[in-house]
Amino acid sequence: MNPVKAALPILWYFFLLILLQSACSKKEQPFEVGDEAISNEEQEPDWLAYGRTHNERRFGPADDINVNNVKNLKVDWYLDLPDDVGLVSTPLVVNGRMYFTGTMNIVRAVNAMSGELIWTFDPEVGKHIRGKKQAGFVHNRGLSFYKGKIFGATWDGRLFALDAETGEKLWMVQTFEPERALYITGTPKAFKDKVLIGNGGTENGPSRGFVTAYDAETGKEAWKFYIVPGDPAKGFENEAMKMAAETWKGEWWKHGGGGNAWHGFTYDPDFDVLYIGTGNGSPWNQKIRSPGGGDNLFLCSIVALDPDTGEYLWHYQTTPGESWDYNSTMDIVLADLIIDGEEVKAILHAPKNGFFYVINRANGKLISAKPFVETSWATHIDINTGRPVETAGIRYEDAPAYITPGANGAHGWQAMSYNPNTGLAYIPALHEGFIYSDKGYDLEKWKSIEFVGGTGVGLYPSKQQPKAYPASLIAWDPIKQQEVWSVPQNKFWNGGTLTTAGNLVFQGRSDGMLLAYNASSGDMVWEFNAGLGISAPPITYKINGRQYISVLVGWGGIYAGVGGQDAYDMGWAYGVHTRRLITFSLEGKANMPALPPPFYPQPLVVQDFEVDQDLLAKGADQYYTRGCNRCHGSSGISGGMAPDLRASPICVNKDVFASVVKAGSSVNRGMPQYEDIKEEELMALMHFIRNCAHTSITGK
Repeated sequence: MNPVKAALPILWYFFLLILLQSACSKKEQPFEVGDEAISNEEQEPDWLAYGRTHNERRFGPADDINVNNVKNLKVDWYLDLPDDVGLVSTPLVVNGRMYFTGTMNIVRAVNAMSGELIWTFDPEVGKHIRGKKQAGFVHNRGLSFYKGKIFGATWDGRLFALDAETGEKLWMVQTFEPERALYITGTPKAFKDKVLIGNGGTENGPSRGFVTAYDAETGKEAWKFYIVPGDPAKGFENEAMKMAAETWKGEWWKHGGGGNAWHGFTYDPDFDVLYIGTGNGSPWNQKIRSPGGGDNLFLCSIVALDPDTGEYLWHYQTTPGESWDYNSTMDIVLADLIIDGEEVKAILHAPKNGFFYVINRANGKLISAKPFVETSWATHIDINTGRPVETAGIRYEDAPAYITPGANGAHGWQAMSYNPNTGLAYIPALHEGFIYSDKGYDLEKWKSIEFVGGTGVGLYPSKQQPKAYPASLIAWDPIKQQEVWSVPQNKFWNGGTLTTAGNLVFQGRSDGMLLAYNASSGDMVWEFNAGLGISAPPITYKINGRQYISVLVGWGGIYAGVGGQDAYDMGWAYGVHTRRLITFSLEGKANMPALPPPFYPQPLVVQDFEVDQDLLAKGADQYYTRGCNRCHGSSGISGGMAPDLRASPICVNKDVFASVVKAGSSVNRGMPQYEDIKEEELMALMHFIRNCAHTSITGK
């Protein structure tokens, strides 16, 4: 036999094997997304990071859906999520798959063209919080994708990596001690083969903020950066903490100090720098936290770190010595601006204190800062020093002070977006003022207790408000530092924004409407009634020539817990309206059933339950010190995060009530277990809840 002919079958075998390997590698390659891909503003198919790219602009470059044809946008597909409650997450789209996180940190992967479920990962949060005191919330803002892995975090402080293809758990680590009154609601940030996570909990106990970076492959801790200095007697972790300690007074470390970075992480590929937005003080009241004043670094700052080592590089502090809950954990957006004829690589930042900052990200120097809402706490930012010029008496030194923005801030975690074509940033703004007062507080003896917490100052509503409406969508020119257009909104707590090359801005609102605006003029060009309040920001992606807009619909966030009567009046009662993932396209033809109308739970009338006044007082103390109000609302008026206790039959049956509160029968739904609660305390809680119901019914 001819040796060449004899070898042909073998050669063909190896040739086919090479083709097969090549095909497989091409199929798998998109899942190996790294920093170069995540930095690419031009690619249209995917939404690769929390803000789409490392720049965090939330700008979609596809213009198939545009200002001229958006009126034809219809539902393409939807996915009902009947077991979910508050949904605030930004989905990711990679290689035709969508990934998102829901209630209790459950992660799902679905087909991005149909919504068909591919896999689910349940981190079993209920199992992990059983038998433990637990601060926090059941919602989460998102995931990170990096080199074939999905990174997520749990309410109870765990960070995990999943195989993006299969959903298999690759590793999981505990990021803080389980007995601490901390929690995670934020999105991990993956970059340079690492993944970063912070935490919240400033108001839940004496907290010292920190962020930690882990090896993306193994989960091994790479570095940790503390945001505020600890006890000087124990030494400082680095020179940055030694420097920061010079800006604190008294024995601040006994109060923790605060600074918790629970949101607002950006990696800058141009400068190879990591920026973290830092939180407010623990407690809020600086007279307790740092008597004698001081800037209290690095509270309310943007801190630049070396991404490889966590070493401090520079910082810019937005609110020195803050006393109003003005954290700077909002979006840190990277933009290239032409200022005075020269290109400046800038940071755009609109934190809670109401000023819009443009910062040179090469060195952290302030370029400009102007108020984008009403700011009674400061008249302006001194451009030479970068410091705010505060209004007299604003630190409630001698008397209560009316202050705007209030503690909810001028802009919360709800996403801001930036459109390089229009040159405008789109901010979901809030207009609200509160009265701050520490009258009645013993400032020398006050202290925060783990899981009881506190702020060290009272916050009171005011009839005086800065606007006739509580919120607005603002288009802001960061170069001219002025408003270009705005849309007043008559409801509070609206969702984040998305902007696109189609000259569009999308935003979901708390009243259930999803709207599109002309990005240049602010004219409303499309609207859709989702039938349920929207807290999450929309995203866009493009597959096989079809552009999609997608959003999670599920009223949530802290306002759904503590919003009181205003949140209750939205009508998004717990357990009534099915949460959904809804995706739109110009070709959409899905027939999506309508949700029920708004529903308002009515307090139960229990004729034979007589409220004991002594138990009532003890029950009020239990209700607020154990943090029941954070989910069930002040005075039992629920905004939808959790059941309205005034209307719950569970709260009038001693045995059933004990099974939920003490025995933990509802931990899988996010209700913590309080094993240490005594029978008298349980009874006191029941009397407090009954009194809330009676007061609602009778008005007395």
